[in-house]
Amino acid sequence: MKDYSKEDALVLFSGGQDSTTCLYWAKQYFRNVHALCFSYGQRHSQEVENAERIAKISNTSFRVLDTGVISHLAPNSLTTLSMIMDSEKPADSYPNTFVPGRNLLFLTYAATIAYSQDIRHIVTGVSEADYSGYPDCRDTFIRSANATLNLAMDKQFVIHTPLMWRNKKEVWQLADEIGVFEIVKNETLTCYNGILAEGCGHCPSCVLRNKGLKEYLDER
Repeated sequence: MKDYSKEDALVLFSGGQDSTTCLYWAKQYFRNVHALCFSYGQRHSQEVENAERIAKISNTSFRVLDTGVISHLAPNSLTTLSMIMDSEKPADSYPNTFVPGRNLLFLTYAATIAYSQDIRHIVTGVSEADYSGYPDCRDTFIRSANATLNLAMDKQFVIHTPLMWRNKKEVWQLADEIGVFEIVKNETLTCYNGILAEGCGHCPSCVLRNKGLKEYLDER
């Protein structure tokens, strides 16, 4: 890791396990860290509220951006309450928890804000190692988006993905290594149904989170 101690970073922040781990990871390496949360019509407001709460706990500047238009662009079970959520990935498609265009739009908004604040570094918690099959969590997408944003704004942004090659067990390990295991375990909200910490235990996000936690604790 290069020395970024004299530079700032903008973290895409939802207050969940992954983004909270990334937030504290960034605070280890950058001079100032800024948290950017998106209100995009997700199933519950608790996500944004919890993100703001964790930002206060971590003494991190926090901003919410209204991107509700995303919820009107394509049906999905995270923004369409009447849609029954897929419990696992269909054999021939993506799970309906996939929000088309979300990460691309998030990175575009983040880069625009970073540009206005003269910030080069953007941190996001996407992972290709342990995810639900979303195409916008892949390393190839991030590299492509990074190059496109650099060209679009004539700025040398660096998109950091500290979790890209970590499965959920390894994300728990990273949280432990940087000293925030208990915060991530007890204060984050990953559950699609808006329940703090271990969540509902049934939605796809809870299943991934709790499976990884059990695997990590079994080897700890």
